[in-house]
Amino acid sequence: MGGIYLDQPLPAAGIDQVDPFILLHHWNKKMDGGGQQKDHGVGPHPHRGFSPVTLIFKGGVHHQDSRGNNSIIMEGGTQWMNSGMGIVHSERPNKELAEKGGVFEIIQFWVNAPAKNKMDEPSYQPLSKEDTPRFKSEDKKTDIAVVAGEVNGIKGPILTNSPLIVLRLTIEKGGKTTIPLPEHFNTLLYQLDGALLVNGDRETTSKDMVWFKNDGNNISIKGMEDTHAILLAGEPIKEEITTYGPFVMNTQTEIMEAMRDYQMGKMGVLIEEFES
Repeated sequence: MGGIYLDQPLPAAGIDQVDPFILLHHWNKKMDGGGQQKDHGVGPHPHRGFSPVTLIFKGGVHHQDSRGNNSIIMEGGTQWMNSGMGIVHSERPNKELAEKGGVFEIIQFWVNAPAKNKMDEPSYQPLSKEDTPRFKSEDKKTDIAVVAGEVNGIKGPILTNSPLIVLRLTIEKGGKTTIPLPEHFNTLLYQLDGALLVNGDRETTSKDMVWFKNDGNNISIKGMEDTHAILLAGEPIKEEITTYGPFVMNTQTEIMEAMRDYQMGKMGVLIEEFES
């Protein structure tokens, strides 16, 4: 993506989307240091019609956008942007990481917006690790951070365009947990590392993605090794979509309009600012 090598479990052969989730990227890189922020990450680019979401696992991400938002979120935090009618943003490793080096690991996924929300005013929601609600499994071996939606009475603070559950899972070897989910939600599980036993019969390993049939109201997970994973579940929007690069709309005409509006500057202009 833009000269950056990363893992892309979604879309992949045989699966275009898990409605409403349309893309999933995993970027894990050792940075050598000795550089500047402006030389790393992804520079200014536009979006319209969906929510690009970044979960930071190692390092930090410096977000800037054409609506004036400028924030750095570190390990354990989330950057959630509803692109709405159009916004230009950039995503860079934080200054210390660029200069001193270290491991940079993030997950970015894209959530489709219903047609009625695609031209909303854009918004940006930063969420730190400290402000993310979390709870432990009954055996205390699984830590569950709730970014969006509600599980076991714990509600995530992120506001979404459609009903979602977004969880970050840290699972110790031997840890067992059962996560309740609405039966009509589409659900996927992606693990960054480790090994799991899912629903008692599916063994998974690092960088595996599992998506589920809508035939039950929970999933069970057992850690075969220490594992970090995410769980994404959402009510399907059930609308036809058309995509082109950074735009996700419902018709080809709307895609052409998005390209025109970006070229005319209607999504704003981002002049990045960096600490010297």
